[in-house]
Formats: sequence, structure tokens, C-alpha cells
Amino acid sequence: MLFCHNAASFYPDRDPMTDAVHTLKGRFRGFYPVVIDVETAGFNAKTDALLEIAAYTLKMDEQGWLVPDQVFHFHVEPFEGANLEKAALEFTGIDPYNPLRGAVSEKEALTEIFKGIRKGMKEQDCGRAIIVAHNATFDHGFVMAAAERAGLKRNPFHPFATFDTAALSGLALGQTVLAKACQSARIPFDNKEAHSALYDTERTTELFCHIVNRWKSMGGWPPAHPDDDTTDAPADDEGQE
Repeated sequence: MLFCHNAASFYPDRDPMTDAVHTLKGRFRGFYPVVIDVETAGFNAKTDALLEIAAYTLKMDEQGWLVPDQVFHFHVEPFEGANLEKAALEFTGIDPYNPLRGAVSEKEALTEIFKGIRKGMKEQDCGRAIIVAHNATFDHGFVMAAAERAGLKRNPFHPFATFDTAALSGLALGQTVLAKACQSARIPFDNKEAHSALYDTERTTELFCHIVNRWKSMGGWPPAHPDDDTTDAPADDEGQE
């Protein structure tokens, strides 16, 4: 499903720009944003099962507008010994052991997602990926815990930094709930489809693109001081705040 794929059409009076600040690397200080949503069997990333994950990578189009790129989506098998909270399963409607889900292990799902992300990072010359999510601490925690359980040492994501669309929506749109933020941004949102990792990732991607592109269209990007360095984020900046 495509959205924001022709963002330039919304701003026909703006000229194409190809300098460094209008690349993905330049726009986010060397970070490679990836929109993530997870569905789980509880709130504890260490003990509760990860059941579904979707990830959307992003890119800049020829005119410097942020657009979706590639999507990854997996139903996930509960890890051995995982806790399955009844209330959480009733909320999401997921039957973890339904064979029709086509679920894969955490390791298989994350290996494929990380592989695609590293490829995108290389193509965009970015030093580290960063999770974009709605209430991002939750999704970040589950991704990191699953990667640790799977023994994946080449985790491309920053260990603690995120872009939280709940906070960004509160600033830009006056709303923090995903459905209401989308409504404010005139992005269609079907509550019957919500709480599917794929659907929520698609909507969150569209929302993030909307906020970033709107800030640009209002003159907020590039920054007022174009000589400021915005492209030299080190690849190993785990300790930076």
C-alpha cells in the first residue's frame, strides 16, 4: 500500500533540491529512520511474547520529500517459555498457535528485517538505524529484547534513541492517539483494522512522512543556518545523548 509516495504533488511550487540537507542522511543527522509496530502478548518485553512485527523503511524522493520505501511483515512464534497474557490476546484478537498465521521464529523475522535495513543504510550512506514508532519506547523494547534472545549481534538500531510519533503528533497536530492524529492530518484510519502491526505501521509511516514534509513545506527545513553540520553522525554513537 502506497501513501505519501508523491508528496511533491502537494507542494507544486517548491523546486527540487539535491544538496546534502535534502538527503535522508542529511535530514536525520546520519540516522536511517525505520517505522516499526509490534503486536505482543503483554507489556513486558523480557517475558511476554512478540507475536507480530512490521517495519517500513523510508527514502527521499527526487524533490527531497520523505516517502515510504520497503515494507517487511512477519507473524512471530512465541519464544520458548513466553508469557501470554489473556487480556492482551483478547485485545489484539491474535491466536498465537493458529497454523494459518504462518508464523516464524523471532530470529528468522528479525534477521530478514535487519538484512533489509542494513541494505538501505548502505544505499543511503547512513551510519545507524533509528526506530520510528507511536509510543516508541514500547516497540523499541520488544525489538531489542527479541534481538537479544535471538543472539543477533548485528542489530542496526540505536540502543536507546527513537523518533516517537506520539510526541511529534502532540507538537505538530495537538493529538497523541494514533487514530486521532491521523484524523487531524486527514489520513484515513479504520479502527477495525487497527492493532494489526502491518496496518498500524502503514498509518504511522504516513503520519511521520506527513509531519516531516509539513515542517519542510512551512520553511522549517533546511535549518536557518545552512553551514551547520548535519551529516556526520558517527556509526557508533551509542553513548551520545
